Amino acid sequence: MAKKIIAVIGGSEPDEKSLKIAEEVGSLIAQKGAVLITGGMGGVMNAASRGAKNANGLVIGILPTDNKAHANPYIDIPIVTGMSEARNIIIARTCDCAVAINGKYGTLSEIAYCLMFNVPVVGINTWDIGAPIKKASSAAQAVKIIFEELLT
Repeated sequence: MAKKIIAVIGGSEPDEKSLKIAEEVGSLIAQKGAVLITGGMGGVMNAASRGAKNANGLVIGILPTDNKAHANPYIDIPIVTGMSEARNIIIARTCDCAVAINGKYGTLSEIAYCLMFNVPVVGINTWDIGAPIKKASSAAQAVKIIFEELLT
């Protein structure tokens, strides 16, 4: 059976609280044996990648640019797209579940794509769009929701 692939999506310029949450989410995802997928760049993506890597997890980055060197240093598998924000569709199509942390319009688009493709989303301090986003107040709660409710 293939490993579950969990996306962490979120802001490229988040506050410190969001960065700490993202790093913990990444770590907990790796500890559960799942693969982390992000947009491969900075902010929430970098923090989640660092958390997963420090927990010996596998990290995939779907890069918006056309250069592998633009990936954050925790990415194991950089996927170069040169597609800018259009790469958000690839993340949404690839993941089994997503955790949205903080974020602006790029994160909103990723949430929308996930919902369009029937991919469950857990949100921590992110967009409240009245859609079927499961809300969590901590990294531990988000990962518990993923593995005990959404991926069963």
